[in-house]
Amino acid sequence: DHVGTGMVGAPACGDVMRLQIKVNDEGVIEDAKFKTYGCGSAIASSSLLTEWVKGKTLDEAAQIKNTDIAEELELPPVKVHCSVLAEDAIKAAIEDYKRKRGEAE
Repeated sequence: DHVGTGMVGAPACGDVMRLQIKVNDEGVIEDAKFKTYGCGSAIASSSLLTEWVKGKTLDEAAQIKNTDIAEELELPPVKVHCSVLAEDAIKAAIEDYKRKRGEAE
């Protein structure tokens, strides 16, 4: 199974983000999909993240910070938590993938 899934939520606003990554044998993310229930900023953060992680190694994807997403999307301060969700989701998906492969730290 070359799939990792991360599901995170923000109790403050009720946003829920589910991110799934497909990883090849070399440890490179071949595909990423998301399902987000929430505001436009949360959906945009998820969408941007899936674009950014494709073609990256797991380690490279894990380096993506919410601040990078917030800057790229020019999120207002009140919506920065949406980009935090996206960062948490990719980290959770990578962790899930590694756990399934017996590589969890």
